[in-house]
Amino acid sequence: MSGHDLFPSATPEYILSFQFSSWYPAFAKHTIKSTIIRPLSSEFMEYMNADRVFVPEGSEDAPAESTLSDDEKDENPDDSEEDADEESQKRYAFPELDQQIRDCVKEYGAVFPKLNFSAPKARLYSSSVPLTDVSLSFRLPIQDAVWLLPASAPLKCTSPADVYLLLKSSDFINHDLGTDTVFEGCSFDTNNPPDYQLELVLRKWYPVDRGRELRCFVRDNKLLGLSQRDTNYYEFWNNQQTQRDITAAIKIFWETNIKAHWETQKDYAFDFLLTRDLSHGHILDFNPYSPKTDPLLFTYEELHQFLQKDLCAVLRVVDSRSHPAATSNAPAYQHNMIPFEAVNMSSGRDIEDFAELWKESVKKSMGKDFD
Repeated sequence: MSGHDLFPSATPEYILSFQFSSWYPAFAKHTIKSTIIRPLSSEFMEYMNADRVFVPEGSEDAPAESTLSDDEKDENPDDSEEDADEESQKRYAFPELDQQIRDCVKEYGAVFPKLNFSAPKARLYSSSVPLTDVSLSFRLPIQDAVWLLPASAPLKCTSPADVYLLLKSSDFINHDLGTDTVFEGCSFDTNNPPDYQLELVLRKWYPVDRGRELRCFVRDNKLLGLSQRDTNYYEFWNNQQTQRDITAAIKIFWETNIKAHWETQKDYAFDFLLTRDLSHGHILDFNPYSPKTDPLLFTYEELHQFLQKDLCAVLRVVDSRSHPAATSNAPAYQHNMIPFEAVNMSSGRDIEDFAELWKESVKKSMGKDFD
C-alpha cells in the first residue's frame, strides 16, 4: 500500500486551505466566535522565535510585583549580574496589538489564542500568579504545562500578557512559525515559496468538556470515522443508544453544514464539540487529512479499509478503563510539565544552582527534610 493510497497529495494550496482564516468565513455560524489579526509584524515573529519565555513591555494589565523581600534582594549577590543580563536582552513592545487583544477581551469576556493551524494545549500559569519575566538560562521542558490550573478555566486569557505568555510557553505552536514546518512534505520551488502570513486568532473563551469532543475523518467526500478525542474513559460513551444517537447527529450535521459548503476539499478531518444534551454541536477546527493529524483511536490504514469497503461513520470510543489508549491516571503531556515556580527560580541560574534551590523550596513547603 503506497503513501498516495493513504493520503491525498500534499500541496501548499491544500495545506493553506486549513489555516484558520481560510475556513472560518464559510463556517463562522457553526463554530466559536473568533477574531483574526493579520498581518503581524516581523518584530512579532522575531519575538515568537526568541528563546526566552517572557512578556512584552506594556502588555500586562497590572504591574508585576516582586515576590522577593527587600532583605532577600540584598542577600542575593547575583542581582547585579542578572540586571546586566536583562539589560543586554532585546525588549519588545506591541502597543497596537495589545489594544486589539484588549478590545477582543472586552467583547468576548475572555479569549483563547491560537495561530494559523496550531493551538496551545494548556496555560502555563494562573491569573492569581503575578506575571514576571521568566526567561530561562537553560532549556526547561515547560511547553504546554498544566501546573496550577483550575480545571474549570484552562487556556483562559484576559490580558495581552496572558496571550503572549501562553503562546510563548507552548511547543505546539512552533509548527506555525516557519514554512519549513508548515509545508513539510510538500513539493514547491524553494526560490518561490508559498505566500504564508502568520496570523493570531482570538477565540471567545468558555469552559469546554473535553469528554464531548470528537475528531471526524472525511476521505473522498465520505465520512469514514468518528473518534473520541480525549482518550480517557467516559461511561456515557458506552451506552449503545447514545452512540447511535451521536453518530446520527454528526452525520446530519456534516451532510447539512459541512459537506455542502466545503467546496475546495474532499479529504479532511474536523474536530467537533457536542452540546451538553449530545444532540448537535459546533465545529472546533479543520485539519488536513495527513500524517500530521493524529488519527487517535484509528489508524490511517484502518480508515483506508473503511473507504475500500464503503463503510460510513464508524464510531470508536474508549470502551473500558483498561483500554490501551485510556489515560485516566496520567495527564496528557505530563512529560512536558513543570511548575511555574520552577520557571521563576530558573532565571539566571545554571542547572546545579537551580536543582539546589528547588530542593530547598520543596523542603520548606513540606516542612521536613528532603533527600
